[in-house]
Amino acid sequence: MRTFESLAELPALVGHEVALSDWLTVTQEQVDLFAQATGDHQWIHVDVEKARAGPFGGPIAHGFLTLSLIPRFFEMAMDIRNTRLGVNYGLNKVRFTSPVPVGSRLRARMMLLACEGIDNDGMQMTWLITVEREGGEKPACIAESVTRRYH
Repeated sequence: MRTFESLAELPALVGHEVALSDWLTVTQEQVDLFAQATGDHQWIHVDVEKARAGPFGGPIAHGFLTLSLIPRFFEMAMDIRNTRLGVNYGLNKVRFTSPVPVGSRLRARMMLLACEGIDNDGMQMTWLITVEREGGEKPACIAESVTRRYH
């Protein structure tokens, strides 16, 4: 985990990979709970037997489940001290570039693309998040995530 004492340390890192998260395993239970939460019960995710005969040889995680792990990857990869609040502000671009079979291990690389001061003693950061699947040839997801942190 990378630790920063304050937001003031981040502007100098624009254009650089700032952090790499630990590995996280995607389970069928997570996929099933995500399906319940979102109403997306597509068989490729939740019907294990049918999915085994499908195009990926087993169930795969929802793309949006993979995307929703980004805050967890941030939590695993970095600590920005002396801030009181962090929020997701949005996404600029998202691509799901390869499937995530259940049981896969994922991690995220975080490159800081932009960093600027905002009102209320805060900072807005744009991150290029590359979610890698262990053993995968291509990333599972590539997204530009916009976050805000406040002192």
